Amino acid sequence: MAQTEPNLDHDVLWFLLPSYWAKMVVALISFLCFANSYDGDFVFDDSEAIINNKDLRAETPLGDLWHHDFWGSKLSSNTSHKSYRPLTVLTFRINYLFAGGFYPVGFHVINIILHCTISVLMVDVFSILLGGLQFSNKGRRLNLAPKTSLLAALLFAVHPVHTECNAGLLRKGLLFRITLLMSGGASILYIRWRIMGTGPPAFTEVDNPASFADSLFVRAINYNYYYSLNAWLLLCPWWLCFDWSMGCIPLIKSVSDWRIIALVALWFCLIGLICQALCSEDSHKRRILTLGLGFLIIPFLPASNLFFRVGFVIAERVIYLPSIGYCVLFTYGFSLLSKQAKKKKILAVAVLGILLINVMRCTLRSSQWRSEEQLFRSALSVCPLNAKVHYNVGKNLADKGNQSAAIKYYREAVRLNPKYVHAMNNLGNILKERNELREAEELLSLAVQIQPDFAAAWMNLGIVQNSLRRFEEAEQSYWTAIKHRKKYPDCYYNLGRLYADLNRHIDALNAWRNATVLKPEHSLAWNNMIILLDNTGNLAQAEAVGREALELIPNDHSLMFSLANVLGKSQKYKESEALFLKAIKANPNAASYHGNLAVLYHRWGNLDLAKKHYEVSLKLDPMAPGTKENYNLLRRKLEQLQKKGSP
Repeated sequence: MAQTEPNLDHDVLWFLLPSYWAKMVVALISFLCFANSYDGDFVFDDSEAIINNKDLRAETPLGDLWHHDFWGSKLSSNTSHKSYRPLTVLTFRINYLFAGGFYPVGFHVINIILHCTISVLMVDVFSILLGGLQFSNKGRRLNLAPKTSLLAALLFAVHPVHTECNAGLLRKGLLFRITLLMSGGASILYIRWRIMGTGPPAFTEVDNPASFADSLFVRAINYNYYYSLNAWLLLCPWWLCFDWSMGCIPLIKSVSDWRIIALVALWFCLIGLICQALCSEDSHKRRILTLGLGFLIIPFLPASNLFFRVGFVIAERVIYLPSIGYCVLFTYGFSLLSKQAKKKKILAVAVLGILLINVMRCTLRSSQWRSEEQLFRSALSVCPLNAKVHYNVGKNLADKGNQSAAIKYYREAVRLNPKYVHAMNNLGNILKERNELREAEELLSLAVQIQPDFAAAWMNLGIVQNSLRRFEEAEQSYWTAIKHRKKYPDCYYNLGRLYADLNRHIDALNAWRNATVLKPEHSLAWNNMIILLDNTGNLAQAEAVGREALELIPNDHSLMFSLANVLGKSQKYKESEALFLKAIKANPNAASYHGNLAVLYHRWGNLDLAKKHYEVSLKLDPMAPGTKENYNLLRRKLEQLQKKGSP
């Protein structure tokens, strides 16, 4: 048997398997690491990148994907994030079409399959990078996977920093990155730059504080500190977080900061490796170190802040490709230690232990990515100074109805970042619902003062001012919100409510009509139009609006109920009854539905049915306004009829 290339396998105590068995082992272990995330929810940014991204819908032309950013906005827009991943968005669109909707299982399964496939391919890639392929005397390659390439592929497959790429759906950008690497990076980057325009993305200081530092020294020191933290995540991927911005990593502002040691250690190691890669007399060593450092450094350069400002401090997804270089260097170091070690079994057991720990960490981290609650809470111990972490925990609690706990986290987010307008807006909303209007007004006023174009905060401020009966200020706040967000149906809806309170009925109807034009499925706006027209005696117009609304939202039981009331007053009893019954079928526990149907039967003369539904209504809500009085009237009438009918 002849070997035609240098081989690291001689001194390594590891498993020697046929190539297909090695790939099956890598695929299986890779799958086991991330399999428990397959039925996870849409979490964190998934709602914006997937659920709210119009580029996934069939009605959006495919050509738009090449001119839009990752979030569905035009790349040429000043507000665009400039995240250009059309192939990733295309895979999302295919997922959406095949799944028949927004079902996260399909998206997660594709992510897991992608990582397993890439991990299997890495067996061959590492065979080329590290060498060790074996050939027969006739020059034919033997069907054996080099031991070092199997080890490196396993390290890659089970590295915990890959959890974000696997369990986080919008992190499927790894597919685009690999395609980019293999298809000529420079030409693709040039095309991307032409499409997105010459304007850089607009990031804020909280996204990447170091890039906004006035001092070049502070920027340089902190950039290098970020590099050292990325290197540490490759070496010891224990502290993982979905977001590292907003104070998670305080800036280094002085050379007396002890964290300087980390970047000194990083450059000490890098310079040592670079010197060995350039100056070693062993050509095989130079080749492996050069390739390892190349894979470690070059794919990381776009995230390094050297060429342009990036919108994050640390992002675990961007070290997916650099981890290839880490695996090469780790495996080469293991081979050198094996060559010197007398007890190779202990060394092999230690490496096996590292792999096992990584598998366990991947499994745990994957489970944390299954739901927003677990993901956000897992970050509290890693980044307790990160205002966004507290904000997201608070938002998740608020969505579940736990307002008291949500307030605590929102307040902490504002304390950590006094300019965090989104936390102020959400906290103000909760306080508004709890009728703590003065503090809500203070928070929302501060939010719009910090960010004058924050349309949602202007609208919420208008709602608070309306509740405080400061109607002119409320109207001004609503119009300011609409000025900053032209298509704002919810704001038009609230403006309509203000006009209705002021008895400006025409203005109210116009505002609600604008809301339904911008958002045809805006049920509340349709309902308010029907009710206002009904209350003002415009039954024909109310009926027309109700029918128009039900054509657009045919399964909305509240619209059925409102239209049924109008039809009942117009003495169209049969059609009214049908709508009441349909509404009750959709929402059988609504006391008002039964109560108003009872009134209809009462008017119609179906007294037994009226009695039945009055009783159901009172059972559901004994304090239902007017129902008890109507029921008593009906009972007296029935008693009178019984007396007349008795001999």
